[in-house]
Amino acid sequence: MSPWREIAGSKQARALVAIGAVWALFELGSTLLAPTKIDPQVPRDRRRVDVVAVLRFPPERFHIEHFQKLGRVSGTDGPRVEVRGVRPDDLPKLARPFWVVRVEPSSSQGG
Repeated sequence: MSPWREIAGSKQARALVAIGAVWALFELGSTLLAPTKIDPQVPRDRRRVDVVAVLRFPPERFHIEHFQKLGRVSGTDGPRVEVRGVRPDDLPKLARPFWVVRVEPSSSQGG
């Protein structure tokens, strides 16, 4: 038997494949669910939009840094984080993490 077949048939290899499959399903699910978390009231016809990301819990530094990659964090209120200047194309990236429950328009969004 070749060494590759021995490796492929080992418990460790099967465990790695199983972990990889679970990870891939999680990533696919996060990507597919992200657009459903974005409120239809969020304007998409502008160059930049102001939104509120509602989290499952009050944000920590890690969460704020994630949002700062996509816009300017202008404040928090409990589990709500206001992010200004987000490109409409980046809204799914903002909504993608599992800890984001929904993304809604900011009350300060100019009309």
